Amino acid sequence: MIVMEILKNYFDKFGISCSEVQYKQFKDYMELLLDMNEHINLTAIKEPGEFILKHYVDSSIIYNSAEYGMAKNVLDLGTGGGFPGVPLAILSPEKEFILVDSLNKKLKAVLEMAKKIGLKNVKVVHGRAEDLGRNPKYRDHFDLCVSRAVANLAVLCEYCLPFVKEKGYFIAYKSGEIEEELQGSRRAIKVLKGELSHIKTFEIAANSRTLVVIEKITRTPKPYPRQAGKPGRLPIKK
Repeated sequence: MIVMEILKNYFDKFGISCSEVQYKQFKDYMELLLDMNEHINLTAIKEPGEFILKHYVDSSIIYNSAEYGMAKNVLDLGTGGGFPGVPLAILSPEKEFILVDSLNKKLKAVLEMAKKIGLKNVKVVHGRAEDLGRNPKYRDHFDLCVSRAVANLAVLCEYCLPFVKEKGYFIAYKSGEIEEELQGSRRAIKVLKGELSHIKTFEIAANSRTLVVIEKITRTPKPYPRQAGKPGRLPIKK
């Protein structure tokens, strides 16, 4: 498939190593998902070349970061069609991935497709972040939490930081100009016991993508996350 050359070219550009077996897993997952998408809404992106750029390349840009490299277990919050969790699981079979979403139908489809392409390091958990973040089974459990969810950074911090171990990291994938959003999230980061580590910007097909890397300094206070719906309605602000 010619469009897979797009993925190979970007992986070469970003220094991401990938075997032919792994490239086949990428190809097979895309084909399965686009077929499944006829029945379940997993993605609005249906053109293969655009799919590779906006789902595969975008998901994989954290691969060579130190925070990702040191992580043994990774939680993907708001995974939707399996992004960024599935591409990262293909690239890192030695890591454990937990994919979380509030829509169980999507999770079942993602797990079925992950199994079909031979992934053994992916599990799914159905639930809302506000509820799961209070569950001792998941709270303070992960080396790394990642999210491409479309939500304000202050809200994402309340969703994600409770899952992260002390000295672990939360990485938010963002697009466009984020300075105002970043400024508006500083109190939330502090209250939730995180600290902005750094931000890194990438260009993917003339589109700017930013990774916001937040370190978990100590345990998030027990009142957080607040009850379902409240973080979105009343984000922690100045």
